[in-house]
Amino acid sequence: MKGLTTVGLLVMSNAFMTMAWYGHLKFNGVKGSSYGMFAIILASWGIAFFEYCFQVPANRIGYQQFGGPFTLVQLKVIQEVITLVVFMVFTLVVFKNETFKVNHLIGFVFLILAVYFIFKK
Repeated sequence: MKGLTTVGLLVMSNAFMTMAWYGHLKFNGVKGSSYGMFAIILASWGIAFFEYCFQVPANRIGYQQFGGPFTLVQLKVIQEVITLVVFMVFTLVVFKNETFKVNHLIGFVFLILAVYFIFKK
């Protein structure tokens, strides 16, 4: 159960982080979106706060030294795979001009292999 909780929290944290890092790019050129860089940075920090509200508990719940099922390396690999999956979904949904290509699929297959080897005893 702690493993699923950890993964769920990591998905949520990555959704917020992706919005904080890349969401402002969608509003380039939209009428009324001529905010300065400082305002965009502050807005991104505000969104990133919620990322930390999910990321920190995910790592504490999932880490073996706190009773979780994952080693530190496993937590990092899980987080990276989730990051790329969330980013790809975000890109396809929010940025309609981006496409999912064969090389992306091949890269994801290699990520799955990386997860396999990291978890292999």
